[in-house]
Amino acid sequence: MTKNSKLAATFKSQDTEEWLDIHFTRPLGLLWANFFNAFNVHPNVVTILSIILGAAAGVMFYFDDLLYNIIGILLLIWANLYDSCDGQLARMTGKKTRWGRILDGFAGDVWFFAIYVAISLRLTPEWGIWIWLLCSFSGFICHGKQCQLADYYRNIHLYFLKGESGSELDTSAKLSAEFSSLSWRTDGVWKLFLFFYRNYTRSQEQMTPAFQHFKADLDARFGRVLPQSLRDDFRAGSKPLMKWANILTFNTRAIVLYVSILVGLPWIYPLFEVTVMNLLFFYMRSCHERLCKTMNAQLDTYEAAV
Repeated sequence: MTKNSKLAATFKSQDTEEWLDIHFTRPLGLLWANFFNAFNVHPNVVTILSIILGAAAGVMFYFDDLLYNIIGILLLIWANLYDSCDGQLARMTGKKTRWGRILDGFAGDVWFFAIYVAISLRLTPEWGIWIWLLCSFSGFICHGKQCQLADYYRNIHLYFLKGESGSELDTSAKLSAEFSSLSWRTDGVWKLFLFFYRNYTRSQEQMTPAFQHFKADLDARFGRVLPQSLRDDFRAGSKPLMKWANILTFNTRAIVLYVSILVGLPWIYPLFEVTVMNLLFFYMRSCHERLCKTMNAQLDTYEAAV
């Protein structure tokens, strides 16, 4: 197997990978994955290390000092490399777990919670309560919803591209049933994680009513075996949206964060999330919902062709 094929084997799919990830994050993440694999380190341990690095980066952004800020940027880049590495390591070794899926999402939340708090503390003498309000709205409402929807759309795309085995598309109903079946006494930690993961999934579903209707009709008509022509047509409509999903996850927002920190105007970052990123969020959601409605209206045609 060539070096490029080894790297490609650690991708979720070429459709959902971003240029910067393909040419920078993934290659370096693979080097780390090979390193950790040599010592039989579990992917979840790498995820925990990324959480520590990302939180430390946030602390560095509190200081109005260029050296500390550069250290913070390097720590966040390092954390993101580990965030890439844990998934690559899991796919490389077959150690993919639901714990890993939940921890991976939790990692980004910790990073940016630390970053928002650091920015707020840093700018409180100048902005007062207003910076806390801006960062709270930006982080808890805008950032959270943007990343949830982008993650969901990528998993929907993978579902049509690779089927259930190649996607991490969960349902809140299934998670609720599992949650109810567990005991706080014997499964307390997992039940707690499942509580937050179920709410995360439910939020994704609430933002995508057209897809939920479409998916329910697909399950009723075809079960888990979708016609190839339907899968191909959905992929063709969904693939152009993957670039927006990628923008709404990490790289673009991180670059804006780095620039705003380096020029000494950290308030630019939350303002960017509230304005530019929200416009992309609503545009992407509108396009995807329209795609689902169009595809749903054509199900009779696909069913007749089976």
